[in-house]
Amino acid sequence: MTRAFSNEVGPGSREENASKKQSPAAEITEDGFLGGQLRLRQPRSGHRAGHDAILLAAATPARSGDRVVDLGAGVGAAGLAVARRVSGIDLVLVEIDPAMAELARNNAGANAIMADVIVLDVEAGAAAFDHAGLAPDSADVVLMNPPFNDPLRHRASPDGVRQRAHVATATTLAAWVHAARRILKSNGQLAMIWRADGIADVLAALDRGFGSLELLPVHGEATSPAIRILVRATKGGRAPTRLHAALLLNEESGVPNKWVQEVLAGKGELPLARI
Repeated sequence: MTRAFSNEVGPGSREENASKKQSPAAEITEDGFLGGQLRLRQPRSGHRAGHDAILLAAATPARSGDRVVDLGAGVGAAGLAVARRVSGIDLVLVEIDPAMAELARNNAGANAIMADVIVLDVEAGAAAFDHAGLAPDSADVVLMNPPFNDPLRHRASPDGVRQRAHVATATTLAAWVHAARRILKSNGQLAMIWRADGIADVLAALDRGFGSLELLPVHGEATSPAIRILVRATKGGRAPTRLHAALLLNEESGVPNKWVQEVLAGKGELPLARI
């Protein structure tokens, strides 16, 4: 594990991705998130962080002092956004691709955020997790944005990294939820995002070991079906499932939802994050 830290903080930005600096040699851009509070370097093409990661971060319940583990962290967007909102967390970024993990490590340092960065397959066994410092019952909070596109309806990218980051296999969801359940403490919190038409699969995967579910559907427009589902679950929880009012990214007029824009700018959190 590597602990990254730096006193250098990038310049601000008025909105996500408002400013980009491309490195022709490395094909890397530098993008602003949370209204410029977070600056991230990421590949110009392939798997790129966006609204899903920031919405997931805004739905993640965490307190200062919590050990927060971001599974499949990519360049670190979701986990680092949580750390920017909640100071004093013990952040761990887990990523299978070494190049993406290195970007996550550098992003943590550039934003003056303490983070352990681990190169590890989320679907690896308990021994590999334990060897990496993620023993059973060791995390207070887990957040994850697993690959969720249906391979039967989604054309796989020729880019291996992009395909692995976006397309689910038959075992992806169950394996990721199992990994989260193993490392979470009793009453620990899981926050995740998945495609909305896969909600039945999410509920089935969480049926073993999780309860007290809170669901937040995300709609692109008021008249369209939900496109994402944000989920909070408690390990060992017993409270009834709660379905929150839908989150609309755009109003009926087509204008971006003002509250969502504030959340994306780091000026608020979603109901699932409230403790």
